[in-house]
Amino acid sequence: MEVKLWNDKREREMYENFAELYAIIKATEKLEKAYVRDIINSSDYETECQKLIAHFKTLASALKDTVPSIERFADTYKMDCPAAINRLVTSGVPATVEHRAAAAATGTTSAATVAECVQNFITAMDSLKLNMVAVDQVHPLLSDLSASLNKLSILPPDFEGKTKMREWISRLSKMGASDELTEQQSRQLHFDLESSYNSFMAALPSSDNSLFSSWAIWLAGRVNEATIPLQAQNVQQPLDGAVMRLQSKRARSFAL
Repeated sequence: MEVKLWNDKREREMYENFAELYAIIKATEKLEKAYVRDIINSSDYETECQKLIAHFKTLASALKDTVPSIERFADTYKMDCPAAINRLVTSGVPATVEHRAAAAATGTTSAATVAECVQNFITAMDSLKLNMVAVDQVHPLLSDLSASLNKLSILPPDFEGKTKMREWISRLSKMGASDELTEQQSRQLHFDLESSYNSFMAALPSSDNSLFSSWAIWLAGRVNEATIPLQAQNVQQPLDGAVMRLQSKRARSFAL
C-alpha cells in the first residue's frame, strides 16, 4: 500500500525543504563532533561549516513562516543535535572563527592585523551610514570584524568588541537573510561599533613601547582623517592605500 506524504505540489516542496533542513542540522552535528575529536583539520572544518551555515540561513529564511523555531523543529523530529543548534542558530559562525585567538598558530600582534581590524570597523560603520541594513549585508561584515579581532593576542577573550560582535552575530543568525535592522537596531549597532573601536584603540600598546605602536597610531590618525571627507562627500573610500603605505613603511624599517 502506497502512502502519500503530500496532496499537492506545494506540500511536496514543503516536505522536501523539511528534509533538507533535517539533513543540514544532522550534518552540522556530525561535523562539530568530528572537529571536537580532531578527526578533521581546522581548515577543512571551517570551509565545510561555512557552507552548511550559508545553506542553513538560506533555507531557514525560506521556511520562516512554516518553521518559526529551529529548536522546536529539532524537538518535533527528536533530532538531539545540541552542537548543531548552537553552531547554526546561536553562534552563526564556525568554531575556528569564534575562537580564532586560540586556534591561531602564533597569535602575535602585527601592524597588518591592526590595519585589518581598523578597516573592518570603519567598513561596518560606514555601511550602516549608507543604510545597508539587511542581514545578508551586515552579518558578513561583523563576522569579518570578529575574526580579525580574534587574531590579536593582546585582546582578552572578554574584550568589549569581541563580546558585542558575538551578541550581534548571534542575533542576526536568528533572522532571515532578507530581514532588515530597524532604525533603532541600526543606531544601537553603530553605537556598539564606535564604542568597541574606541576600546580597541585604547587597548593597543603605547607609542613608547615599540615601533609597532607608532604604525598603529599613525594608521588611527589616517582613519580619523579619512572619515570626515567620506561623510561629507558620501563616497566610500577604502583603506587599501593606507594599509599598503603601512606595509611599505614596515618593509623599509626592516630593511634598515
